[in-house]
Amino acid sequence: MRDLKVAIVHDYLNQMGGAERVVAVLHKMFPEAPIYTTIVDRNKLLPELKGAVIHTTWMQRIPGILNKFKLYFWLYPLAVRSINVKNYDLVLSSSSAYAKGVRKGQQSIHICYCYTPMRFVWDFETYMESIQVPNFVKLIAKCLIYPLKIWDKNNSKRVDRVIAISTIVKERIKHCYEVNAPIIFPPVEISRFSVNEGDQEDYFLVVSRLVSYKKIDLAIEACTQSGKRLIVIGDGPDRQRLEQLAGDTVTFLGRRSDEDVVRYMQLCKALIFPGIEDFGITPLEVNACGRPIIAYYGGGALDTVVAEQTGLFFEEQSVNSLMTIIKRFDQYDWDPDFIRQHAEKFSEHIFIERLQSIIDGSLGTREINATITEPKGSY
Repeated sequence: MRDLKVAIVHDYLNQMGGAERVVAVLHKMFPEAPIYTTIVDRNKLLPELKGAVIHTTWMQRIPGILNKFKLYFWLYPLAVRSINVKNYDLVLSSSSAYAKGVRKGQQSIHICYCYTPMRFVWDFETYMESIQVPNFVKLIAKCLIYPLKIWDKNNSKRVDRVIAISTIVKERIKHCYEVNAPIIFPPVEISRFSVNEGDQEDYFLVVSRLVSYKKIDLAIEACTQSGKRLIVIGDGPDRQRLEQLAGDTVTFLGRRSDEDVVRYMQLCKALIFPGIEDFGITPLEVNACGRPIIAYYGGGALDTVVAEQTGLFFEEQSVNSLMTIIKRFDQYDWDPDFIRQHAEKFSEHIFIERLQSIIDGSLGTREINATITEPKGSY
């Protein structure tokens, strides 16, 4: 049997987030596979992707595209359609938007690792919260939602296997695409983190991009009103507003090095995670440091937090609900080693093992179908 030809497709490679870490793991699984994407910012590539073969589209040549990439949402479907992966046996797309729309060959298998159905068309208002554009631009964008929604739904039907990153994303995929997707949780770099053997310090922690939908204001107001110390690591367009809400017990550190972030995670009382995320890798990174989570009861946190063992939930996205849990926090005796063991269930090797199983199963089905459809000889 000839060697398997594999292509990896990703929406855009111009930031270093959880989705890009998944691409890095896919590259580790298939180091010879080229990566196809609409645009790339090579200054923001993860170290693991620096040596990868990366092909971009004509969008790469648009002036200022790397800084204003979200404004060109209407061009990405055309760019993705221009990507030629028809000669590959296996196409692995990593997508929260456009990559699943790539055109494969008739005998190819396309497996999509889906972070969420295209947020721009299925949850327009939330998506636009983080984009600073005039109202007339938002109005024009809203007019383009319907054709993009049809395009996105039709693309999902051409994918051989869609995989969800969490239970909430599985539910969205079922609702939007009418597809029953298996779940494979994203890989967490457990080896980067360790449990601190000494005492913890008396502060709660937020590590996040500071945008309004992440509800960091709840953590700031709850800690301010209850007189609890809070350290906020991260930056973003909502920072000025959040600083105005903060009292003397809240400290903003901005962006910090990976080493600094790990140290703050190791020493904190707990991470406060007040938003609704598709999954949320940061809580598991804190768990890998042996520290618990205080999370809102919703979204990806329902897959990652074990109540009263690896963290606590607050029931309503309100300051009072969060304050109630913060005041109860010290009543619990947390076991750092148990919390660390919980995080290890989301490690990279488990992700690879489960994804490889789906790949093998899909390729096996292709071989069976090819055998069935072969013309039989005459007797």
